[in-house]
Amino acid sequence: MMRLSAGWLDSVDSQAVCAALTGAGHRALFVGGCVRNALLGTPVQDLDIATDATPDQTARLAEAAGLRAVPTGAAHGTITVVAGGRPYEVTTFRRDVETDGRHAQVAFSTRVEDDAARRDFTMNALYAAPDGRVIDPLGGIADLQAGHLRFIGDPAQRIAEDYLRILRFFRFTAWYGAPDLGVDADGLAACAAGLPGLARVSAERVGHELRRLLSAPDPAPAVAAMSASGVLASVLPGALSDALPVLVAQEAELEA
Repeated sequence: MMRLSAGWLDSVDSQAVCAALTGAGHRALFVGGCVRNALLGTPVQDLDIATDATPDQTARLAEAAGLRAVPTGAAHGTITVVAGGRPYEVTTFRRDVETDGRHAQVAFSTRVEDDAARRDFTMNALYAAPDGRVIDPLGGIADLQAGHLRFIGDPAQRIAEDYLRILRFFRFTAWYGAPDLGVDADGLAACAAGLPGLARVSAERVGHELRRLLSAPDPAPAVAAMSASGVLASVLPGALSDALPVLVAQEAELEA
């Protein structure tokens, strides 16, 4: 059984947030980027926790433990719990009921398997218990170790749920994909087929994803795949894949 070791996991504040939930018989599992990056030994920024407690229960238990609870997204299951000045996004296990290609109507669940199945990529569906025990419902550890960025289940279905995932596919490939492995063929084909749906994604989100992609150590292979699939021309008509990183680097210098 794999166990995670990280300073943020063992901190008094992280353990206090978890204890507020587990002390009442609920699960508290760190999830997503914090688990993925900790397993890779790279910096962790956001701390997200998944739980079987409802938002109301999370808020009540956090406040009873002397922590601050902010209903930042209670309707969608998320309560921001602040401990030691640091925010923890605590979200109830969810399953999708209906999606429109950008946003989902969700139902709360008590099963981590439901929560994992609605996520985008296998390496993002990794969970860690407060004691560091890693829970991997969908084979994300093997993909993470191999540098294989892979959609959960049917790539076309995952994309149809949220077309922003097309851009996230290339961004995460740039950051976590193994160069010698190349881009996942099934994912790439689904991105190309889902191109019309990108019209539903705001220009602001497109720009945000492109900037994060191009801040990767070597974004060129992912950008080349974007160009070959037609995605680059769709979001930036007339853009040349080999010139794009240079343009963004110049923009970053101007903003500095």
